[in-house]
Amino acid sequence: MTRHRRRPATLTTKPHESLGPGDACANARQPRLHGPSVAVIIPAFNEVESIGAVVAELPRVLVDRVIVVDGGSTDATRQRAREAGAEVIEVGRGYGRACFAGAQAATGADILVFMDGDGADDPAGIAALIAPIEDGTGDFVIASRARGEREPGSMAWHQLLAGRIAGALTRLLYGVRYTDMCAFRAIRRDTLLALGMREMTYGWNLEMQMRVAQRQLRVCEVPVSYRCRLGGQSKVAGSLSGSLEAAINILSAFARIARQGSRPG
Repeated sequence: MTRHRRRPATLTTKPHESLGPGDACANARQPRLHGPSVAVIIPAFNEVESIGAVVAELPRVLVDRVIVVDGGSTDATRQRAREAGAEVIEVGRGYGRACFAGAQAATGADILVFMDGDGADDPAGIAALIAPIEDGTGDFVIASRARGEREPGSMAWHQLLAGRIAGALTRLLYGVRYTDMCAFRAIRRDTLLALGMREMTYGWNLEMQMRVAQRQLRVCEVPVSYRCRLGGQSKVAGSLSGSLEAAINILSAFARIARQGSRPG
């Protein structure tokens, strides 16, 4: 059943948490109005009901470019994104493929922020995500829905469990503890492109977290508010087949990357 957001959620004000031996961000603050160039990358597939509002809600005082990467939508997603002021590029199907294409297209950007196009991620969280990178105290910042405030019905129990399990395994392998695999995250563009990302499916997010941990980069986690999607059905949690496909992609990605050892090859 489609859920609609009832009221805007606000970013939680809890402090971020360092995650392991190479972590940082204890001194993060609100970002300057004039600092590194920030590009927001939004993978989208049939998000006509939400994409316009998502783009319009972005804090343009912090965001220099908005790139919506469409994975072959059959509705008016691309048109709505352009009308709202986003750049739009088209790629084939695949969540990771869309994220990678967006990163490649964001030439000139210093910091990349990834977020979903369904309206569940609160753009107010962008300030907290980019602050440690701008200050030079963090290399990779990930939002945690598990540690933040969640609107009732916004997340299924198995999504929370999957994030916890992945985090426990990552800690076991690399000493870095995550509580979520949230798509809402920030990283320097040159850092991302140097990671050697290969997963073109839903394994992308976990691969990024693992490769960052392998390289002992400075990681921090920021609790954020999470809302019900504005419309449509989740491509992952919205159906059994979608959930199974995502789970297989994620587990396969974990096994492949883990076989490479605790250091980059």
